[in-house]
Amino acid sequence: MSYLLKNASIVNEGSIFQGSIRIEKDLITEISRENLSPKEGETVIDLTGKHLMPGLIDDQVHFREPGLTHKAEIFTESRAAVAGGVTSFMEMPNTVPNALTQELLQDKYDIAAKSSLANYSFFMGASNDNIEEVLKTDPKTVCGVKVFMGSSTGNMLVDNETALRALFSQCKLLIASHCEDEDTIRANSTAYKMKYGNDVKFSMHPEIRSAEACYLSSSFAIGLAKEYNTRFHILHISTERELALFDNTLPLKEKRITAEACVHHLWFDQSQYEEKGALIKWNPAVKSAQDRDAIFQAVLDNKIDVIATDHAPHTLKEKGLDYWRAPSGGPLVQHGLVSMIEHHKNGKISLERIVEKMCHAPAEMFDIGNRGFIKEGFKADLVVVDLKKEWEVAKDNILYKCGWSPFEGQIFRSQVDKTFVNGNLVYDFVGNPKDSFHEVANGERLTFDR
Repeated sequence: MSYLLKNASIVNEGSIFQGSIRIEKDLITEISRENLSPKEGETVIDLTGKHLMPGLIDDQVHFREPGLTHKAEIFTESRAAVAGGVTSFMEMPNTVPNALTQELLQDKYDIAAKSSLANYSFFMGASNDNIEEVLKTDPKTVCGVKVFMGSSTGNMLVDNETALRALFSQCKLLIASHCEDEDTIRANSTAYKMKYGNDVKFSMHPEIRSAEACYLSSSFAIGLAKEYNTRFHILHISTERELALFDNTLPLKEKRITAEACVHHLWFDQSQYEEKGALIKWNPAVKSAQDRDAIFQAVLDNKIDVIATDHAPHTLKEKGLDYWRAPSGGPLVQHGLVSMIEHHKNGKISLERIVEKMCHAPAEMFDIGNRGFIKEGFKADLVVVDLKKEWEVAKDNILYKCGWSPFEGQIFRSQVDKTFVNGNLVYDFVGNPKDSFHEVANGERLTFDR
């Protein structure tokens, strides 16, 4: 279909202006600050009082398929994503089996082609012994390579320095890393097990997976990246100390080393473990309020380049286990944008900066073609947000397959109203997110201008 979106407050490239946008097939074909006249057969949508933004690009999600589909599926989580304004995602390789070969990586693309409502890409996984497979990865059709320098599922912990040096020196793609020093975590875990046995409290999580563990790993990895001039991206920064490792003097396009903050590290702090327990157990851990506030300031200061979710669902049964057995991670992709807009409502960040960090910057960092901006000739990946709509996160409006959210009970003062993916109106809020989908077409595989 063709659409004319009129009277919108358009948020794009550092400004907000009143205007109209024409969508023809999958592209934005016209943008005007004046009222455009509808063409024959065009569907007109009046967006008076609402904001129009580029669709979000989430550079870190875990959708659990294949192998862990009791937690989530690409189908279910991509629906939650578009309900949260996310039109494109990049998913991690620690599924089962781990995506450590080109064939296993392709299997995930095949699943997404049949089931994903959002656009998609999948990281190739690195291990201690698969460098030859990694080097086969096509930089034009795969977002990057993921290396876990901290615990992960299966054979994905890369703790061999020889393997790391081979990866950093030979890989031409962007390398994204989870950085926590495994030796430090093991030593801390042993000490806490000896002292507390099975009675470790969730509030001890940031002491076990400590700031020191994060800094040791991040500083080592950045040292390697600088030594080999590797294009390197550190995921989910969780400590104030790590921020000294990053530069804000260069424009994003010139940076070889970049960083990501996640919505949970910008929202929660360790004082909330008593209330929420395993529901806010992530790796890296949610740490102090001082860490949280420093990370937020680093986003504003451009030391941190993108904001993502690290959406990583587990079942409530799994989360109900004791500290040592309860898995880390939580579902976030449906609520990432509205949580950031809540910060805007509280005067902490502008809408323009939210769009920069969640739309423009991921597109620039990953060299994504034709997305992430509202421009003529670009793909019509768009989200409409109502900044005057209040609602409470509750079981009956949560779309994750796992059926829960760490934000349950939170009242948000904005709501995603519509989401377009490649010009298709795939989400149009009608009172409950579960009843608001138009699954008229699947998303597309992302391509990269490299």
